[in-house]
Amino acid sequence: MPELTRRRRLTVLAVCCMSLLIVSLDNTALNVALPSMRREFDATVSGMQWTIDAYTLVLASLLMLAGSTADRIGRRRVFTTGLVVFALGSLLCSLAPSLEALVAFRAVQAVGGSMLNPVAMSIITNTFTEPAARARAIGVWGAVVGVSLAAGPLVGGVLVESVGWRAIFWVNLPVALAALLLTLRYVPESRAPRPRRPDPVGQVLVAVLLGSLTYAIIETDPLFAGIAVLALAGLLRHEPRRREPLIDLRFFRSAPFSGATVIAVSAFAALGGFLFLNTLYLQDVRGLDALRAGLFMLPMAGMTFVCAPLSGRLTGSRGPRLPLLLAGTAMAAGALLFAAFAAETDDVLLLSGYVVFGIGFGLVNAPITNTAVSGMPRAQAGVAAAVASTSRQIGQTLGVAVIGTVLAAGAGAEPAAADFTAAARPGYWVVTGCGLVVLLAGALTTGGWARGTAERTARRLEVEEVPA
Repeated sequence: MPELTRRRRLTVLAVCCMSLLIVSLDNTALNVALPSMRREFDATVSGMQWTIDAYTLVLASLLMLAGSTADRIGRRRVFTTGLVVFALGSLLCSLAPSLEALVAFRAVQAVGGSMLNPVAMSIITNTFTEPAARARAIGVWGAVVGVSLAAGPLVGGVLVESVGWRAIFWVNLPVALAALLLTLRYVPESRAPRPRRPDPVGQVLVAVLLGSLTYAIIETDPLFAGIAVLALAGLLRHEPRRREPLIDLRFFRSAPFSGATVIAVSAFAALGGFLFLNTLYLQDVRGLDALRAGLFMLPMAGMTFVCAPLSGRLTGSRGPRLPLLLAGTAMAAGALLFAAFAAETDDVLLLSGYVVFGIGFGLVNAPITNTAVSGMPRAQAGVAAAVASTSRQIGQTLGVAVIGTVLAAGAGAEPAAADFTAAARPGYWVVTGCGLVVLLAGALTTGGWARGTAERTARRLEVEEVPA
């Protein structure tokens, strides 16, 4: 990629953040609309789980393929294709005549979304090459998550109450169009010097693994659990034998990279489950409309928005350890208020839980991304960023699947049952545990020895990538 002026670099960052905004805003706004969709389609809790997980599942399955493809054929080309497909999927979702059609069209959206976030992060990584500038750019990137979390419930609530839940998908269209035009005008094309070749077997195994695991959890089907185990075994056997695998297992020799993967899964599992439980509680148990439910969750969104850029600056100046420790502590503490003290039954505790959890989630995103890509060779930035993005989507998929299944087992098909609080408590304990994993993984994988493994891994990767 040619050297760009500061103004053009900032424009490239803005365009990449626009893609993240529509992908993240779509999910957070849709959470507020779940009860409305459930009533229109007469859906069960598992039906609502699939509305969320159909998107995150397909996204997780294709992110690594999209990242490596972009490194090979051109990042701008894949990015613009993703914008077009995502907009088309959004339009189809707004016209869905049934729950089954909506789930299918959400998968179309995800195909486009898989070409956006990891590719955008690869573009950012190759645009901001100086470590401190990269950390600040990633901090801005993380702040966009806060913006989407803050705006999502409010935008979703306003649209659901004034127009209907289908309007949530219309918001994506003008943003995607603007991002497309700006990309064609300002974002230069770039490729990896030695991109990886396609790995169709690995891609199929990843899709089978994630799909069967999610189905096994949501539908409690042991047969699909067995299929997931077999797919995992096949993946672990197949990938090391390829010279250019879909998932480069050598990356995991780096303790920070492995830690970032575990943290991403845990943090986004906590977020997915937390939002799922609270959306259903506020609307189906408290009887709030979508807009008021969004306003109730605004403290969480606001703290995420405030803390995300602070985390980026802190990561750039002091490294990822401190923000990860603070993030894990805050996420666990926020969920603990619900798990141990039934925070949803008291407004002060409820809002306190939202504030504390929002602080934790706002702090966690920047160090995940920075750690995942900083120790990897720039030539494989697309693949490394895609693994981090995949971990986020896997976490959100599993969080909704596990916690939704726990809730359905306790409250039955109708989450407005009188015992909702008792039924949701095990789910909040799961969220608390996820926060503790973030804390422990952050403590264990950001020390001096961990940085040493990252340096050794980067050197080995660079040596092994040199052609004989």
